[in-house]
Amino acid sequence: MMELSPLKQFLVVARLEHLSRAAEELRIAQPSLSRTIARLESELGVPLFDRGGRLRLNDSGKIFRDHVERALGELEAGRRAVVEATREGLGTVRLASETFLTLTGPLAAFKRAHPAVEIELHWSPPEEMARRLRAQEVDFCVASQSIHAEGLEAVQLFDEAVGVGMPLDHPLAGRTSVTIDELADQPFVTAREGHWLRRLLVRLFAARGLTPKIVCESDEHSAIAHLISAGLGIGLVPAFAGRSFPHAPGAWIPVDSPDCRRTVTLYWGTGSHLSTTARLLRTTITDWDWTAGEPRAER
Repeated sequence: MMELSPLKQFLVVARLEHLSRAAEELRIAQPSLSRTIARLESELGVPLFDRGGRLRLNDSGKIFRDHVERALGELEAGRRAVVEATREGLGTVRLASETFLTLTGPLAAFKRAHPAVEIELHWSPPEEMARRLRAQEVDFCVASQSIHAEGLEAVQLFDEAVGVGMPLDHPLAGRTSVTIDELADQPFVTAREGHWLRRLLVRLFAARGLTPKIVCESDEHSAIAHLISAGLGIGLVPAFAGRSFPHAPGAWIPVDSPDCRRTVTLYWGTGSHLSTTARLLRTTITDWDWTAGEPRAER
């Protein structure tokens, strides 16, 4: 029977496809990690990685990874089910997202209604979300871009326009709308590569044969708003965040493009064990009135 520790170590190597970085994350010696992977491959009778130049998870490795994720996820679900039962339904619910600005309203309402419940919030890029859900590392993920993966269930929370934030004294600040062509030579403040905001910006420009002029990257939405207000550039800002621009003075102008939108979706694993607490949080989030900023039942 395979031990759990080597399987957990394999998943880290499979995710990073790099032995030294995996060993550093696991805080073990690289030779020890190499021996662990070699023993797994010997036990299975097939290589799990291609080693031609750079370590790559091969087809057999991908199949094994998916099964290991599900198996370890079920063990974690069992542990949490026991904890939930012994604590009379109270416990922890885990939520991953690219940003939590959008979720502060329903999270605060849930915490007021269930003060004994602990909410764990995990920042996660969208490319990591499917894996984390299958492995049951988190109960839910909220993403502003589609996650194309098997084994997930989803419900759309809301769809909204994405406009352009700019300083109040910008020449375009008085416009009722702008086109992408009009923004072609403007300096942009935006998120790092992989973030939905950056992907949307690049996609909108690429559709017109253009490349955005990016002068600043930031992972902090509040920082992006303040940098725009300070005059360092303009940037794409979703309508939800645009309503908070009074805290960082600036103008929010709609973009004349049907593709300049984001769809926010809640995901969870198909067939995963959701605790009573997790189901309560899912109800709070899915029943939230995103326009009014309050539960629909309170309207």
